[in-house]
Amino acid sequence: MKGPTVTANRVVFTPIQPPDAPPALGGYVQALTVTGASRLVFVSGQIPEPPDGHVPDDFETQCRTVWNNILACLAGAGLGVSSLVKVTTFLSKREYADTNSAIRREILGDHHPALTVIISEIFDKRWLLEIEAIAAD
Repeated sequence: MKGPTVTANRVVFTPIQPPDAPPALGGYVQALTVTGASRLVFVSGQIPEPPDGHVPDDFETQCRTVWNNILACLAGAGLGVSSLVKVTTFLSKREYADTNSAIRREILGDHHPALTVIISEIFDKRWLLEIEAIAAD
């Protein structure tokens, strides 16, 4: 079973929801077919540090900072959130999951890339999350 097809520029994103897998909930798709792409952009794990190097103390500000960094990387490649194909989020604690989901849905709007969230120890103890992404155009 497939979901609605979305076109961004010449790239076609077709969500896939196989009947033998549980439905995707919370702003992501089980699988995503991308056709018409001429370029892939791999965004390294973005950390909660703005250009001035100050790491915010609270999770919400850190999460928004990480997304700002992702958006800056995408913009640097001439892309936006509608080009995201895959997003992987690493959270330092499970308790941040709901806030992370709410901010991600706010940033992505109606766009639903493939998504993974992992609870993991993060490289720097000041960082509460890290997010990496793949985009296509």
